[in-house]
Amino acid sequence: MKYPKELSLALSFNKKLISVALASVFLVSACGEDSSSSSGEGFNNSQNTNTDFDQGKLIVSIVDKVITPTYQQFSSVASSQQQAISNYCVQESALALGTGSETLVNDAKVLAKESWRNAMNSWQQADMMQLSPLLIGDGALRNNIYSWPTQNTCGVDLDVTYFKAGSVNGQPYNIATRTASRKSMVALEYLLFNDNLAHSCTGSTKPDSWDNQTEQYRKVVRCEFSSEVASDIVNNADELLTAWLGSDGNGGYAAKLKSAGTVGSDFATQHEAVNKLSDAIFYLDKYTKDGKLAKPLGLFANECGAQACPEAVESKYANHSIKNITNNLQALKMFMQGSLTADEVDALGFSHYLIDVGDEVTANIINEHVELALADTKNYQESLATTLATDSDKALATHGEVKNITDKLKSDFITSLALELPKTSAGDND
Repeated sequence: MKYPKELSLALSFNKKLISVALASVFLVSACGEDSSSSSGEGFNNSQNTNTDFDQGKLIVSIVDKVITPTYQQFSSVASSQQQAISNYCVQESALALGTGSETLVNDAKVLAKESWRNAMNSWQQADMMQLSPLLIGDGALRNNIYSWPTQNTCGVDLDVTYFKAGSVNGQPYNIATRTASRKSMVALEYLLFNDNLAHSCTGSTKPDSWDNQTEQYRKVVRCEFSSEVASDIVNNADELLTAWLGSDGNGGYAAKLKSAGTVGSDFATQHEAVNKLSDAIFYLDKYTKDGKLAKPLGLFANECGAQACPEAVESKYANHSIKNITNNLQALKMFMQGSLTADEVDALGFSHYLIDVGDEVTANIINEHVELALADTKNYQESLATTLATDSDKALATHGEVKNITDKLKSDFITSLALELPKTSAGDND
């Protein structure tokens, strides 16, 4: 959707948008800032695409050429992140003992921050690939790696002291059992990029005597906990790979998807497995469009009410919000082309499937909108938080670019491929 430049952000929040679906099979309704299928979960599941397209090869291509290498890359950069943070802690400790230097500390911290950015770039692509290993147990494994949008800086501050003491509530401290919001990439960002060493707790429960400690003591202790959090992320990244590939590299969820339609498979048909892959990309609707853009814009209620709110952006301490959205879009592009790069031989993605069923128009439109949205996010000169405060129309335009994609996914994409909308997108009228 194109937003008239002359309208103010405040007016755009209150304007009701109404769109009528062109496809006779279902209604796309809009209220507020979004439009989506009103047919609900299960829509389209009885249709047949009437094509001889090899869905099995599409599954193999997306699993082997997109998801597996993305998970593997995150595991690798998570390990690099842990090492960089550990190196930084060595320098902070040396400075505390009088054997180090501010220059060495600063250089090591720069590298630690860069390692977080690299890990976050990789994770934002992996986070678009939410399939069973990341979804089971209400997303427990996913949240242990990245708890956003749940954040608890006071909880992180408390766990810094619990880890230092080696115990919590009379029991040995074990980060593996701690609540996700007290660790994960979210906690690492807060610890690495927030230079305010005072605790953030406002209630009665707060770190005892924390603010009375020396500045260097607090830097060392925070760094030590950062290293522990980074190690926990490595363990969870390894757990994700094992769940995906299996302990022997051949028995995980990836194999279940690729065996769809065979005797004893978890999926009666290959189309069911394709639908699971389709479900994953609707992350772009719920999380990217709504959580990362609409909410900070004030299109949804946020901590500032119903107005543009810099405090509501993702990755606000590292000013990495727009980069996150860029990587979400890049992940969708990989699903559409069936590989990490567009020139991969024998790759099959959702674009090829759409073309095979006779809807090259939808494939081209989605791909064009993805490229436009990517170009838009890469064109930011300031962080999303700063842009919301100084040029909210630019952020609103980015939301519109992403919405162009999700509207097409929720209409012609699922109709042409006879797919079901996931619960997160079915029947919503946001």
